[in-house]
Amino acid sequence: MIDTYSRHRPLALLAIVVVAQVMLLAFQVKGEHDVRLIRYWAVALVTPLERAGTWSFSKVGGAWGGYVGLRNARAENERMRIELDQLRLRNRELESQAAQAQRLSTVLNFRNAHAEASMLAAQVIGSSADPTSHTLFINRGEHDRLRMNMGVVTPDGIVGKIVEVLPDTAQVLLINDKDSGVGALFSATRTHGVVRGSGDPEPRMDYVVNDEKVQAGDAIVTSGEDRIFPKDFPIGTVESCKPGSPFQVIRVQPSARLDRLEEVLVLLSQQEVVFKKPEVPASAAAASGAPAKTAAANPSAAPQ
Repeated sequence: MIDTYSRHRPLALLAIVVVAQVMLLAFQVKGEHDVRLIRYWAVALVTPLERAGTWSFSKVGGAWGGYVGLRNARAENERMRIELDQLRLRNRELESQAAQAQRLSTVLNFRNAHAEASMLAAQVIGSSADPTSHTLFINRGEHDRLRMNMGVVTPDGIVGKIVEVLPDTAQVLLINDKDSGVGALFSATRTHGVVRGSGDPEPRMDYVVNDEKVQAGDAIVTSGEDRIFPKDFPIGTVESCKPGSPFQVIRVQPSARLDRLEEVLVLLSQQEVVFKKPEVPASAAAASGAPAKTAAANPSAAPQ
């Protein structure tokens, strides 16, 4: 090992001397613009390193900035999504409140238009779990002077009758229940019959002879003979009819939306009522494009 070092020592010294002389010459020699040669060499040596460093730092800095920006964007998107969900929920709440206010206004206007009849507003709080039974429960009972067989209506038409009364609630049998029956007649021809439930969403009208001319869309109203509903209250319209044995088979489309009941009116007496169409609010009329109309007597409900 020592012999190898001793043998190469003159070469190393020679290389050092040569490099030192070249450096001295480069320091003394000047090029264009009075710039020393060693400066050119230093710049040529350092510039690639500086470029590599600058490129590396720019890439790392750009990647880090993109990462931070992406995290901020994700956080902002999440915050905006939460705010949007809250606004949608609030909008649904406001729409529900507006719809409820509209329904209550319609019920109140109807009751005020029929001040001669004693009515009590009630809210639907439940319905029967039996799929073959069409009943519902309201938040009024014995404490509110309710009794069996009182009629239940809406501004659109009749709903049913009370079949069970508890202290604070009551059960209502709808007109499309298979155990229901309402005295009825055609508004135009005054032909009598009975509207019965069939267990289906649409009740039927029985005891109309085949010779009677019946068309889809004919209005059906109460006859008042059952001593539950006043005469000439809307029941519905003829949905379809066909000859049967011995009477026609007539399907009835109820005037009241029996599947969407939320507020109803209970008739506390059997006093005669001249049915009047509910007043159409100006806002609803404007939304539908139709002019607002004040409550007016139904021509088909004139006393007989």
